[in-house]
Amino acid sequence: MSRAFVNEDAGGGGPRRDYHLPSRDDPDFDRVAARALLEAARVGETESAENATGYFWGEQRLHPYVRAILAEAVRDGDDRLEQVARRFLR
Repeated sequence: MSRAFVNEDAGGGGPRRDYHLPSRDDPDFDRVAARALLEAARVGETESAENATGYFWGEQRLHPYVRAILAEAVRDGDDRLEQVARRFLR
């Protein structure tokens, strides 16, 4: 089979990138985790960010942070970030 049709990274283990997360006991962890999930969704790496943060897409606990990021995206005219934030909050 051609390597063009093989995705060796599919379903793969740990996070693909370093999300620069603070330790889980840091009071800022949830805010940074929310941003990481949205930024990963922007580029199609949601699963990687879920693995890194320990939170699944749409996690209710992160909604206040995502709402703040959504307001920022609207203010800055960042349509893609606005789109993924709205999707997270559904």
